[in-house]
Amino acid sequence: MKFIEIEKGNIPYRFDISIADVMYTFEVHYNPDYDFFTVDLERDGEVLVYGEKLVYGQTLFYDVQDSRFPRLPIVPWDESGNSTAVTWETLGVSVFLYVVDEDDADGT
Repeated sequence: MKFIEIEKGNIPYRFDISIADVMYTFEVHYNPDYDFFTVDLERDGEVLVYGEKLVYGQTLFYDVQDSRFPRLPIVPWDESGNSTAVTWETLGVSVFLYVVDEDDADGT
């Protein structure tokens, strides 16, 4: 399964990524007071969302029904099952932002 690598040492930072053949810009932020991460999402220079919190096991942008958003689910997840939260300690170590494509969803 493909995942989006977050470079914690560069936060806050922006990067471009292709998801389902569409280019997006992610901007990653970290709140050290409460130990959580957020992402801003842009497409074609238009900001689609500010401050989407990374919540373990919850698909990013799950509550948005808009064709401009990624059509593939992006889910913070730990395949080993050892972590249940997205924190500074777990992100990029055991928890990764997985991009779930149709093959992954079908279990193939």
